[in-house]
Amino acid sequence: MASTTPADTARAYRAIWRWHFYAGLIVAPFLLILSVTGAIYLFNDEIEDAFSPARRFVPAVVTPLPPSRLVAAALAAVPGNATRIDMPAARDRPALVFVTATHGPPQRVAVDPGSGRVIGRFVYIRTLVGIADTVHGSLMLGQVGEVLVELAAGWALVLIATGLYLWWPRGRRGLAGLLYPRWTARGRVFWRDLHASTGVWTIALIGFLLLTGLPWAGVEGPLLQRSSAALGIGYPASHATAGAPHSVPMKTALGTAPWTLEPMPMPVSGSGGHAAHGMASGRVDAAAIAGLDRIAATLAREHGLSGGYRLFPPAGPTGVYTAYTYPDRPEGQRSLYFDRYTGRLIRQVGFADYGPAARAIEIGVQLHMGNYFGRANQVVMLVPCIGIVLLVVSGVTMWWKRRPAGRLAAPPREGAARLGGAVAILLAAGLVLPLLGLSILAVWLVDRAVLAFGRRAKAVA
Repeated sequence: MASTTPADTARAYRAIWRWHFYAGLIVAPFLLILSVTGAIYLFNDEIEDAFSPARRFVPAVVTPLPPSRLVAAALAAVPGNATRIDMPAARDRPALVFVTATHGPPQRVAVDPGSGRVIGRFVYIRTLVGIADTVHGSLMLGQVGEVLVELAAGWALVLIATGLYLWWPRGRRGLAGLLYPRWTARGRVFWRDLHASTGVWTIALIGFLLLTGLPWAGVEGPLLQRSSAALGIGYPASHATAGAPHSVPMKTALGTAPWTLEPMPMPVSGSGGHAAHGMASGRVDAAAIAGLDRIAATLAREHGLSGGYRLFPPAGPTGVYTAYTYPDRPEGQRSLYFDRYTGRLIRQVGFADYGPAARAIEIGVQLHMGNYFGRANQVVMLVPCIGIVLLVVSGVTMWWKRRPAGRLAAPPREGAARLGGAVAILLAAGLVLPLLGLSILAVWLVDRAVLAFGRRAKAVA
């Protein structure tokens, strides 16, 4: 086995630095956007309460009106199709009715559950929190944006791995520049110290944010759902094939669902709970709205739910009433489906029914959003958001100070570097994260092409 010489180590260091440079160049603007929008969304309730208190609070309600009355009030203010009503968990909060408006974009209508008075209406994607939420998930670019966000997350993991390698002390003594900046340093040295020390203190939390955000990714999310379901550790196995192959997934039918249940086949009304055909395209009729009251009464009387749940009326003749809870602690998640004609409970799924992987992901999702431990969770998740901003600013500043004017100044390629372990890790990551793997291959091919072009140019000269 060949020994590693100082020259080999130096070449490996420069090669890893090159990958770190390109990874940073690719993802820096995206990470900056994701960290800022993520920080905003961490405090979404506090921001909404501060900016729009008139539609966020009501006088304490003792006996709320039936849901059908609240939906009727919302439709009188915004004519259209009511697709969902969120029943408040606290007595001083309004009900929120989701309306696909006849004219204009979808709106959310806040209704006082005590008086039935509309106290506000808004277009979610035009609010600060709505903008942050949409940009955080897709950069407001639809599926293309989702792909870019997922690529940024994958390359950020490469940044973490390569950055940790570059930071590793390798016999260096002293903590200055490693765990804290040398405050007396000037210029690029100070920015390098700030970059390194910020990274080492926040790397675990940043990695956690990236990994717990992957379930929402456009490619990795469905891959996780399918693989965990196939292994029997995802969404409930008893519902995995119900109604296939014509089933409608819960998220397709309702537009939203707990992560675990997004691909779960929806039951139908009047047919023994088999899969629906085209149920998501049906319009919610007056009878379906009137039936909300019976379902709300059943939820309170038989299932102990008097508020704090999302209630969806059936869409189309085979649709079902769906109610689910989505608390800050996912152990309290429950989803219930009722026949639209008889009010009979067709199916109930709770956190205890999820597989171990699904439970872990649901908990990770709530930790990611800063919900699980309340304010302490928000503050802890704010730390990596601030850390990412400091890393991007210090990294870009460091590069700017060292680059010759008018040049990219990428680290030179090290063709003879021994990087077997690093390459193996990249290959493994590429298999687990397909988009990352494809992009690594693309970058490698471009790098080889540029190198070959440079050699030919020199030969011609």
